[in-house]
Amino acid sequence: MKGLILVGGYGTRLRPLTLTVPKPLVEFGNRPMILHQIEALANAGVTDIVLAVNYRPEVMVKTLKKYEEEYGVNITFSVETEPLGTAGPLKLAENVLKKDNSPFFVLNSDVICEYPFKELAEFHAAHGGKGTIVATKVDEPSKYGVIVHDLATPNLIDRFVEKPVEFVGNRINAGLYILNPEVIDLIDMKPTSIEKETFPILVEQKSLYSFDLEGFWMDVGQPKDFLSGTVLYLNSLKKRHSDKLSTGDNIVGNAMIDASAKIAKTAKIGPDVVIGPNVTIGEGVRIERSVVLANSTISNHSLVKSTIVGWNSTVGKWCRLEGVTVLGDDVEVQDEVYINGGKVLPHKSISSNVPQEAIIM
Repeated sequence: MKGLILVGGYGTRLRPLTLTVPKPLVEFGNRPMILHQIEALANAGVTDIVLAVNYRPEVMVKTLKKYEEEYGVNITFSVETEPLGTAGPLKLAENVLKKDNSPFFVLNSDVICEYPFKELAEFHAAHGGKGTIVATKVDEPSKYGVIVHDLATPNLIDRFVEKPVEFVGNRINAGLYILNPEVIDLIDMKPTSIEKETFPILVEQKSLYSFDLEGFWMDVGQPKDFLSGTVLYLNSLKKRHSDKLSTGDNIVGNAMIDASAKIAKTAKIGPDVVIGPNVTIGEGVRIERSVVLANSTISNHSLVKSTIVGWNSTVGKWCRLEGVTVLGDDVEVQDEVYINGGKVLPHKSISSNVPQEAIIM
């Protein structure tokens, strides 16, 4: 089987992290985001993976070469000279996706979930339609485009309703699909939306179905959702009794801590914390609902809450970081500084308080 991952452009929503590292290689749960998806596709029997990007991917090639060997897959880049939307990349990768009659998976690179690709493939084969959308349930469907089903045929999609005023359903497109190769014939080589242009054709042909996603789902393409997705991901690991979660006297709730991290005994970690390789956590530090990326230091008696600490960064003593603060690569926060919702660009030193949301250049 085959799979296409819609990577897109420069990851501007996740800045300042993506100013130094391509979005697919930013670590989520101490692994590059793209690796979660490559592993899931490989485990479902996918052998050819296309990454659809609209920037030059040289910086990713070395890392992905290693994954090719590790998972026994072929990874190719489909580079757009102009952004082609969510359907155009399928047409651009036609030579791979149509090389045989087997269906192919499509997924958004920002989506984190439990990736039920095997079950999805079985469901798709059973109903005999041309396409299947993975659907997830939401509490506030009025914010989204909602899937409405045919009353006579289970799971057959009848129409989509954009941001409905009245309740018509609570299932939305989760950004994962499986499609038959002939669907590519419906797409022109130009900027095209699969949701607004291709799927309505399949609905009209009565050939598009939905598959209910069990478990968690999150688009982690921006910092606040990256943190929310981390909470959901760690909780999913707990439900599956995963040995990836850390335990200890100073750990509260769910936490994932790399074995190389050095954490003082008086520090308290958790709940909902991920700590990367070669991180140093000082005495009396409190960290909750945060991600600390590799080679960073949190000095004595600082509080880090709802924050992403970028690689190679240093937080001084008696600091307080909260409110979806994001530190880029190699940032220094000096002693006794308060940051609330600040986005600090790489290689900066912060010596004064940032009491409200701001970009520190």
